[in-house]
Amino acid sequence: MGYMDEYKLWLTDDYFDQATKDELKAIADNEAEIEDRFYKELEFGTGGLRGVIGAGTNRMNLYTVRKASQGLANYILKQGVKDKGIAIAYDSRFMSPEFADEAALCMAANGIKAYVFDALRPTPELSFALRTLGCTAGIVITASHNPPEYNGYKVYWDDGAQVTAPKDKEIIGEVQAIKDFHDCKSMDKEAAKAAGLYVVIGKEIDDAYMVELKKQIIHPEIIEEVADDIKIVYTPLCGTGNVPVQRVLKELGFKNVYVVPEQEKPDPKFTTLDYPNPEDPKAFTYALKLAKEKDADIVLATDPDADRLGVYAKDAKTGEYVAFTGNMSGMLIAEYLLREKTKTNTMPENPAMVTTIVTTNMTFPISQKYGLKLIEVLTGFKFIGEQIKFFEQTGSNNYVFGLEESYGCLAGTHARDKDAIVAVMCLCEVAAYCKKNNMTLWDMMLDMYETYGYFKEGQYTITMKGVEGAGQIAAIMDKLRQNPPKAIGDAKVLKFRDYQEDRIVDMETGAETTTGLPKSNVLYFELPNNSWCCARPSGTEPKIKFYMGVVGKDLADADAKLAQLTEDLKKEL
Repeated sequence: MGYMDEYKLWLTDDYFDQATKDELKAIADNEAEIEDRFYKELEFGTGGLRGVIGAGTNRMNLYTVRKASQGLANYILKQGVKDKGIAIAYDSRFMSPEFADEAALCMAANGIKAYVFDALRPTPELSFALRTLGCTAGIVITASHNPPEYNGYKVYWDDGAQVTAPKDKEIIGEVQAIKDFHDCKSMDKEAAKAAGLYVVIGKEIDDAYMVELKKQIIHPEIIEEVADDIKIVYTPLCGTGNVPVQRVLKELGFKNVYVVPEQEKPDPKFTTLDYPNPEDPKAFTYALKLAKEKDADIVLATDPDADRLGVYAKDAKTGEYVAFTGNMSGMLIAEYLLREKTKTNTMPENPAMVTTIVTTNMTFPISQKYGLKLIEVLTGFKFIGEQIKFFEQTGSNNYVFGLEESYGCLAGTHARDKDAIVAVMCLCEVAAYCKKNNMTLWDMMLDMYETYGYFKEGQYTITMKGVEGAGQIAAIMDKLRQNPPKAIGDAKVLKFRDYQEDRIVDMETGAETTTGLPKSNVLYFELPNNSWCCARPSGTEPKIKFYMGVVGKDLADADAKLAQLTEDLKKEL
């Protein structure tokens, strides 16, 4: 069936409601828009769904959410684990509560009990909740840091991590096997509640989550000592982080926490933001203004579903606020946790740190210093969460910390996804330690650079929307895969890794080995002097991303090397 036939079906079939039909009638004279909405089904990928909200097969709407839920329900039923139920959380975006209910009522109609939060909650709390409740799976309705027109649907399994192989592909198969929307079940909400198949959860999970978070604090006495002096500015970027962040900091004893008023309350329009992403410096405009008014020591921002953390801290010498990348803030937390656990003899046996292939290589010298096993996985925190499960199954190692470059980390094993709430808490403890020792977080970062090397990472992104864009991204990857460059600028390519083909090629000898990781459409170029470059199409946005890393002899040298590598890459493309 072509896109126009599909469009006409949605206009005439009684299955689709009148509001959907009215939206589609309004684009009757715009064939390009009709094609974009119906040329394909919104892909249920390894992380679930993510797309623009609207009517059509290639959009996020009640029908595509119901179909995804029916596919997941079919999988749960075939696994024989429906009695364990499923936990569902949602964020502050347009249609998030409605999509959460749609997923829950589809599950209920299939005889699977749905535990649904009473209001918006952070993504990591969903991971915690499903483990606490002993559920077989979990769903989070969120588009994370995407623009306001987006929403998404992420699937978790019983270990608390997003689904990984082989379950991810098996669930995708069940969703794709549904060819007719009429085969997707639903039921009345009150009837589902009466049958015990729709259960509201809330405070009891919040309380248990807080208890687990606070177990990660090493020196509560330091927080108590500086609580009157340290000043923290925080913005939840109109999302889910406000309540849990304020609660945990208050319970730990921090007294001077200032929340950005313009971004405190949930706002699906993200009115005060161009882009609700703590990686974007413009997202900190209001927070930095407030920080200067209050003379804050640290400035924090969590993304709308509160799994990512952005950070600024004061440079004592200039009085200005310095931006920290996800690599930098993650390394600060790691250094503090590892150093203090070592000092207090609380480091577990066979400790391990887990990171991704595009995260800073500073993880290597830090792991060596503190005697940790370092494990690198593919991009995506679900692979870090999966390692925790493997450790528990085999007893081989004990997880201490995990991070990825995209502003996400996890201390503890209460959740199996990146957790900005625990990251806020940990980084505020680090800031308290620095305050006690007459340092700033920036001073500590400079000390780490001197100790481990001036590691610097960056990213170059190309956005290509629509059908043509998807083809252009595929063409770029195909060109790099079939004819990998022998050099990027003056930097010789030492080894070429193709994770899709599971091979590492020594560019000088031609010798090949395997990557040892699952297949993924990722290309990696190892360069001299600990430099590297990696190409990866985004799984959630119409973008191709290029990650890069260098090491300099000082900050200026590292900046120059990264700028040069970025320019050389652009020329290569």
